[in-house]
Amino acid sequence: MKDGNDWKQRLGVVYSTNPDFEYSKEGDEETETLEPSRQRLVVSIDRRNRSGKQVTLVSGFIGTQEDLADLGRTLKVKCGVGGSAKDSQITIQGDFRDRVTALLKELGYNAKRGN
Repeated sequence: MKDGNDWKQRLGVVYSTNPDFEYSKEGDEETETLEPSRQRLVVSIDRRNRSGKQVTLVSGFIGTQEDLADLGRTLKVKCGVGGSAKDSQITIQGDFRDRVTALLKELGYNAKRGN
């Protein structure tokens, strides 16, 4: 099935009577990863919608998903807990704000502790 002919990709597009019309969707281009000293990361704690459990959120990462996943993996290993990395946020299970902030500063990131 051709990419330009996939009807699911064209949901919400208005019908065109132009016979020469070619549908093209705008691609989600990933931004280039900034160097660590130019990143402004905020380390905070979150309890909302998590059944009372605490998680440490690292937000503000600008870069590719691969680099975000690598940084998340490094932080999870150093803290010895689980978590995830998606949508420019890293989630670490538990309250590790101080440790994560120190680790990020060691790695050269401009990190500050939030709430």
